[in-house]
Amino acid sequence: MVIKTTLPSGVRVLSEAVPTVRSIAVGVWINSGSRNDPDDMAGISHFVEHAVFKGTAKRRMHQIASRMESVGGYLNAFTSKEHTCYLTRALDSYLHRGVDSICDLVASPIFPEREIEKEKSVVLEEMKMYDDAPEEYIADRFESMIYPSQAIGRPIIGYPETVSGIRREDLFEYVSTQYTPDQIVVSASGNLRHKTLVKSVEKAFSDLRAVTTNTREEIKPPQHEATEIFLTRPIQQGHLILGRSAVSIHSKHRAVLELLNIILGGGSSSRLNQRIRERYGFCYNIYSFLNMYSDCGDFGIYLGLDPSKSDQALRLIFREFDRLAQVPVSNQVLARAKGQARGAIALGLESMSNRMIRLGKQELYFGRVISIDETISELNAVTADEIQTFAAEFLTPEAFSRISLLPAS
Repeated sequence: MVIKTTLPSGVRVLSEAVPTVRSIAVGVWINSGSRNDPDDMAGISHFVEHAVFKGTAKRRMHQIASRMESVGGYLNAFTSKEHTCYLTRALDSYLHRGVDSICDLVASPIFPEREIEKEKSVVLEEMKMYDDAPEEYIADRFESMIYPSQAIGRPIIGYPETVSGIRREDLFEYVSTQYTPDQIVVSASGNLRHKTLVKSVEKAFSDLRAVTTNTREEIKPPQHEATEIFLTRPIQQGHLILGRSAVSIHSKHRAVLELLNIILGGGSSSRLNQRIRERYGFCYNIYSFLNMYSDCGDFGIYLGLDPSKSDQALRLIFREFDRLAQVPVSNQVLARAKGQARGAIALGLESMSNRMIRLGKQELYFGRVISIDETISELNAVTADEIQTFAAEFLTPEAFSRISLLPAS
């Protein structure tokens, strides 16, 4: 059972007790991500996530790193387009230590000048790492193509010129305006008591005062026009993404598109993998993907292949589009897709971290936690006719953009 408490400051605390384990996972979520970055400081939300680990009012950098590791746990963090999360995993007996550690990162970072300058070099190296990975590189360019001139289309990590220009005072300003109590959610799963968790959070955030200053860029659903882009790099394999704008996480078509995504390119048994890789051998890796955000989304197909096979592969992909639009999927195919979705949900529950992430994300997106039964019922209710109708409107080749990353000649 999920229990929720809202503190006087506005911080929301959610927990799910799992008494059969000996561990806990706790996350402090900030309802702010890379889409909240100012244009001239793209990447600052991700940089803040790095920089808070460089020291707080209570602890030096090496103390932050060792405090949880010394008891077998760990601290980590990640930034997404819409959220930032600081998390810890530990034995259940170290709940208070874990909560205090991650809340301290959020509440009292000091951003030491010398460490901030060094961390810029670290982030610039991280950028190079992504740029050296063709699949990562083309994925970032795809989102820039789908969301042109919009913050949500920028790489989460930002750009060398914007990150290099971030000042210490910019970090403090960002935290003061984005890390406000009304935008903070603490979620936890594992062998814990909710009252104990709440007391730990109250103590760790005792200096936070209720304030509402967070602002979020509002965008209209992208009026995406099909585009074709060709890029070259010194690589050996070609990489291609075919994609378009899709629905938001709040759409009534969410479950339909999730199942369509599984049928088309979700796993080894998917139609694209069976047709293009297994039957024709045109590629090693092919899959479809679906990103859903608070007010928009995107859908695409990635494949890595010999560029000379691109046109043939595209024809086969469009043939599968037409097949889904013209012929309802069989009961067996639909049942298999639903089983795959249900299985992924059930397997995710084996992990306390996944449970914690589920609580945090759903509170931020929906203001409540959607039960597993409700999620499964939504999936089970989808019919083959609904998938066909949606596919006929959505899988129209002329609505899809194409971005290709080719070996430099």
